[in-house]
Amino acid sequence: MRVDTKARLTFPGGTHPPESKDLTRNREIQVGPAVKEVAIMLSQHTGAACSPLVGQGDAVKAGQKIGDSDAHISAPVHSPVDGKVKEIGLRPHAILGRSPAIVIEASDPNSVRHPSFELRADFNEGSYSPESALWRVRDAGIVGMGGGGFPTSVKLRADSKTPREVLIVNGCECEPYITCDYRIMLEWASRITVGIALARRVSGCSRVFLGIEDNKPEAINAMNAAVKATAGAEGIEVAPVRTKYPQGGERQLIKAILNKKVPSGGIPPMIGVVVLNVATVAAIAEAVVCGRPLTHRVVTVTGEAVAKPGNYYVPIGTSIEDLIGFCGGAAENTAKIIVGGPMMGIAIADLKTPITKTTGAITVLTEEQVVRKLERQQTPCIHCGRCLEVCPEQLVPTKIAHAVKNNLFDVAERYHIRACMECGCCSYVCPANIELAGYIKTGKIFLARQEKRMPA
Repeated sequence: MRVDTKARLTFPGGTHPPESKDLTRNREIQVGPAVKEVAIMLSQHTGAACSPLVGQGDAVKAGQKIGDSDAHISAPVHSPVDGKVKEIGLRPHAILGRSPAIVIEASDPNSVRHPSFELRADFNEGSYSPESALWRVRDAGIVGMGGGGFPTSVKLRADSKTPREVLIVNGCECEPYITCDYRIMLEWASRITVGIALARRVSGCSRVFLGIEDNKPEAINAMNAAVKATAGAEGIEVAPVRTKYPQGGERQLIKAILNKKVPSGGIPPMIGVVVLNVATVAAIAEAVVCGRPLTHRVVTVTGEAVAKPGNYYVPIGTSIEDLIGFCGGAAENTAKIIVGGPMMGIAIADLKTPITKTTGAITVLTEEQVVRKLERQQTPCIHCGRCLEVCPEQLVPTKIAHAVKNNLFDVAERYHIRACMECGCCSYVCPANIELAGYIKTGKIFLARQEKRMPA
């Protein structure tokens, strides 16, 4: 099938950083390292953290639920291996600093599951009631795997106040370096279409779009073929969208495909839309069809400072140290290791940090790359307006950043600091080399802490 490479579905703003995907885009998904120990974080999703369901010394089985919460917005966690609970204690967390985790010693380090998917020839998503499928999604602990981590069952659950009408599946993967979703679309296309069909049934959406950037023609072709070949996938429209960062932001993708705007401070269901990542819908298929909880995921290990970049299927809870070691280790000139990509990722100092459900990539950068950026001298703002042009949320980043710098947080709020998605476009294009996104992120953290200190 010929792909329309002139797709013009897009959004205002955005920019075009170097893609840097050639390191891994042609590397097939491989099974990752054997693990002697995994650390399952009790908080790896939006919402309430889980409470442990096991204790020190308990034997656990692969796929066993080991943590859960009664909170409406939460998701259980499971063991990816057979083994014994070594301890329950604090472990490094990329976002939270340190957070409780269940540490499990694997009884057989070489028993890493192969990412197989068994689908009966007579598969029919109609044989699963929306209620039973939703329960399986929740019980499997599925959350947004594109980085957001919002519990998927909450997104899909029917709500008379905000009925779901359109399901958009996000296959854009606009962040530089990362290719895990691209490989999933090439290698797990039927799994994705089954997951989409099930998500459509559970949510009650009448229209479905799969958005893929037009720099991924192979993925567009693979998904179009899978839609045609999969029973129950009728009506799923593969929508090529214009390649531009951050096209993968859910608000930007909604604007590009539907030409609708999510209200500032609002969420997609407010306008009848559900957005799910391609890895998330693949996990839905595994949970509903195979009864398999979310215990493994595909992670891109990439960057000029890693010996064997690639896309690896690894148990959740694997340490970043073990994963990088499996990839030949980091080079001597390594200067920064990022969970995620260079635009929106988080640099870490502790390589014992474990892989979580939302870890799509580990990017290892060289000293030359980092120093080159640091050596760019910051100068006063020249009022060129480039940050306004590229901001996908149509904010005024300079005014927000200057307000934060001067501790004028009420001014920052008047300029809608909370609407910032922290994509980094403003910092990327700033000729004065002002770390605008850094100031804005700091301001949001300060405001969140300030609200915590305020009496109810």
